[in-house]
Amino acid sequence: MSLAGKRVLLIVSGGIAAYKALELVRLLRREGCGVTCVMTPAAAEFVTPLSLQALSENRVYHELFSLTDESEMGHIQLSRAADLVVVAPASADILARMAGGHASDLATTLLLATDKRVLVAPSMNVRMWEHDATRANMATLASRGVAVVGPDEGAMACNEYGFGRLAEPPMILAAIRALLDGPQPLAGRHALVTSGPTHEPIDPVRYIANRSSGRQGHAIAAALARLGARVTLVSGPVAIPDPAGVLVIQVETGRQMLAACQQALPADIAVFAAAVADWRTDMAPLKLKKAPGAPPPGLSLVANPDILATISQGAGRPALVVGFAAETNDVLANAQAKLARKGCDWIVANDVGEGSDVMGGTENAVQLVTAAGVETWPRLPKDAVAARLADRIADQIRGALS
Repeated sequence: MSLAGKRVLLIVSGGIAAYKALELVRLLRREGCGVTCVMTPAAAEFVTPLSLQALSENRVYHELFSLTDESEMGHIQLSRAADLVVVAPASADILARMAGGHASDLATTLLLATDKRVLVAPSMNVRMWEHDATRANMATLASRGVAVVGPDEGAMACNEYGFGRLAEPPMILAAIRALLDGPQPLAGRHALVTSGPTHEPIDPVRYIANRSSGRQGHAIAAALARLGARVTLVSGPVAIPDPAGVLVIQVETGRQMLAACQQALPADIAVFAAAVADWRTDMAPLKLKKAPGAPPPGLSLVANPDILATISQGAGRPALVVGFAAETNDVLANAQAKLARKGCDWIVANDVGEGSDVMGGTENAVQLVTAAGVETWPRLPKDAVAARLADRIADQIRGALS
């Protein structure tokens, strides 16, 4: 039971997804984690205090002004007795009040008074999630070190579809584990990670792409989050789950990926693991048809933006910029040349030639190329490569930013 002996203060705000808080409490208790629940007035419209009390085996708090509570524990003590404060679901309203520093009810008073890390799991209508006000509030909270898990994409109770669904309880549990397990050497740092391929459309049904699965980039994002970093993951189209405890921005093209990366700055760390298509073409408005006896259409290719060089050499450059070099020949020489050409700090080089099974596979064998030399790592599962890289980043960033 990895969370045995830990304590979580769970704040449940109003919204249809509040029922998932019951499952989250059950999962936490199963791992031996103590849970104290606080409800906003709106939360009581969706779940009952009795349900949360039965599952948590603790009293549920919801009143700001209660002499009994003040004499027995005190609101300051309640806000600091836990190892982690979790807001799930976190409605647009409570996120706005957190960003504004309000103390208008018990929940926001505790959030303002706590000296512990805070994890929020947003849940709201897709239009509310995409609104500029919510985006600004999330940026404010992120700048204060508030961790985020989700939201997910999917159908909603309001009959709309998009991002805004509460992350599933197992994902929230994984994010809690990442924040509570072990040391947090990257706490307070912001890491930007890119992952997956890009799809450059040819016509409405075809595109230029590569075989990247996103497994390595997603694993790096998860490993940095486990070390306490606030992680923004900009991902091309992949078929793997989002890592827990990470803000995921989904894009399709190289130009969209660059724009998302620039918007995510400032960052302390940037790891560009995505396999961005080098070229793109102008998209035909209709499907290109194959006419009998006619030659195939010619594609006029232009270069995609160089994301690694743009961020490495631009204003607001992160303290540590790491690029990837996927090569099929002369791996080390090409990686060293890329390091010099792009202006980044490190290059993670790997051989993706025929028979390597790296692109789309579960293992990787890399060489870490820096100005100080080359480190050759053994072939490892991609999760292990990510953990090793995250540890090296933590060592470097602590020295650079201390």
